[in-house]
Amino acid sequence: MDKSMFRPIHSQPISNHQLRSVTSKPTSTDSFSQHLQKALQPEKLTLSKHAKERMSQRGIQIDEAKWGQIQEKVNEAKKMGVKDSLVLLQDAALIVSAKNNTVITAMDRQEATAQIFTNINGTIILE
Repeated sequence: MDKSMFRPIHSQPISNHQLRSVTSKPTSTDSFSQHLQKALQPEKLTLSKHAKERMSQRGIQIDEAKWGQIQEKVNEAKKMGVKDSLVLLQDAALIVSAKNNTVITAMDRQEATAQIFTNINGTIILE
């Protein structure tokens, strides 16, 4: 090998002062543990504008306890790879994007019996 190809590179150590100016300071006062806890908490389901309208038009009422069950099951389904699901309740049927944590549309259970559901890859039944 030709020795002229290898030339030593002389570098100077970086001082603490130089490091402080290079590294960015946190923009938030949140600690790492707060960020971790926030990341581990499941995202809440949101209602699309369309779903809100349909629930209002059809008189569909879902209490907080039931929303909690729906959220829990949607999170389970999401972990199993479900992206879009049909959630069947005693009085209602919801199409939920598990990927986006969004209720896309809602209908009463009677109306749902006459429907064909496409583009879903999971079903959640809660009675």
